[in-house]
Amino acid sequence: MDSKIVLFKLLCASLLIACLCNAQSSREMSSEDFDGNKSPSSSEKELVEAMEELLGKFQDRYPTYQKKAQIPLCDIGERCAVKQGPRIGKLCDCSRGSSCNSFLLKCI
Repeated sequence: MDSKIVLFKLLCASLLIACLCNAQSSREMSSEDFDGNKSPSSSEKELVEAMEELLGKFQDRYPTYQKKAQIPLCDIGERCAVKQGPRIGKLCDCSRGSSCNSFLLKCI
């Protein structure tokens, strides 16, 4: 029985030491990796300039994201759509937790 207790204590101590050593080494690496005194090298500056040029060239080719007109929210029981021949047109969006019934054209 005593050998089991000694073995358990030894195992706990080794796990504690391993955790402390791992935390110490990760702390040292993070302070080295994120040193604020480093200045970008010339190759990094060239890469940044090239990326800015490419972004400038392609920016006018692709339209910017424009928000569509906001559709108002409907309460439960209100009309949310209208039938226009074979198509259904949206009047408003149903509030969260409800959906527009395509047969009744109301928020349920």
